[in-house]
Amino acid sequence: MSQDIQHLMRPGTLSLSSLPPLSLYVHLPWCLKKCPYCDFNSHEWQSGVSGELPEQRYLDALCADLEHSLPLIWGRAVHSIFIGGGTPSLFSPQAIDRLISDLRARLNLEADCEITLEANPGTFEKDRFKAFRLAGVTRLSIGVQSFNDAHLKALGRVHDRAQAMAAVDEAASAFDTFNLDLMYALPGQTLANLEEDLDTLLAFEPPHVSVYHLTIEPNTVFAKFPPQVPQDDDAYAMLDRITERTALAGMQRYEVSAYAKPNHRCWHNLNYWQFGDYLGIGAGAHSKLSFAHRIVRQVRHRDPRMFMDHALDASRAERAVSQSEEVARADLPFEFMLNALRLPDGFLLADFTERTGLPVTVLQSALSHAEQKGLITRDLQRVVPTVRGFDFLSDLQALFLPEK
Repeated sequence: MSQDIQHLMRPGTLSLSSLPPLSLYVHLPWCLKKCPYCDFNSHEWQSGVSGELPEQRYLDALCADLEHSLPLIWGRAVHSIFIGGGTPSLFSPQAIDRLISDLRARLNLEADCEITLEANPGTFEKDRFKAFRLAGVTRLSIGVQSFNDAHLKALGRVHDRAQAMAAVDEAASAFDTFNLDLMYALPGQTLANLEEDLDTLLAFEPPHVSVYHLTIEPNTVFAKFPPQVPQDDDAYAMLDRITERTALAGMQRYEVSAYAKPNHRCWHNLNYWQFGDYLGIGAGAHSKLSFAHRIVRQVRHRDPRMFMDHALDASRAERAVSQSEEVARADLPFEFMLNALRLPDGFLLADFTERTGLPVTVLQSALSHAEQKGLITRDLQRVVPTVRGFDFLSDLQALFLPEK
């Protein structure tokens, strides 16, 4: 047993009765173009300037990163894999086939393991999605964002309405389950514009839709040059309309930003919200891993070249990991609530104890405050956010911040 594992297995302040389900996140960091609102770890790839995408070297680095991490998850089954970015569909189907084969060779994957790949219409080619399906991808998530050409241009997207529609058509023919991303409160967007987007989107009868309020994040182009976006009241009206229209289409809002038809929920994302574990490999990927007496978070090197250099250098003890730290006992209630309160069904108090190793008594004061404010309802077993709690989710979650 390595020194690292011995260190993680020593006695600590927590006592977990069992380990939660485990997922794998794989980060493929390159995009054709960096969107002005994006604060993810994505890097623009200019093929004419930079040459070919370094697919094989990056896949070699992912394998090395995973192999170095295996002792942390030894013996545990993996229930879902999410290949995110960046724009993973920039990678060839042959590269994705190799990636999934490499993962299968090294991990104990559940027989019905969900394997999601993020794709953008701007990288769409006829039959490319079918090739991803043949490579082993079971679920496609398409970053459509809008079907309005003016709004797509304002968002800096590389695709147009026609490409978006062609990509969704292709996804629907190749996959039993797929997700469409839709953004709202866009620069210059009206409620009537949103209705048009919903008309187009719902005509495809998607089994799953994820919706995102356009937010101006620090260190983005939009932060430097803020666009005119709809007022908060208009944005709330847009979200209400999305919830109404998706419900009429047979979709249930099972998470604050996700709507799905029966049997099409994203298991990978649900595992996040239920405070499950996940190993993240690739440039800038995050991990959350549980052990008997502690919960650890890790971050990989963000720069793709630095990630590859470190992951492939066997002389470096930490390899691709740039940060690794134990989650403080005092921070765990907030970390759990940041996830669990995104679910309209809330959570079982027994699950809080099982996933954090803490007694429910540490929540009592904050739960009382939340109940008094009308943000939750609860009984002896379950805590559920109210409609008001869902509308003011950040305020509700903040009640569980550790006292300074």
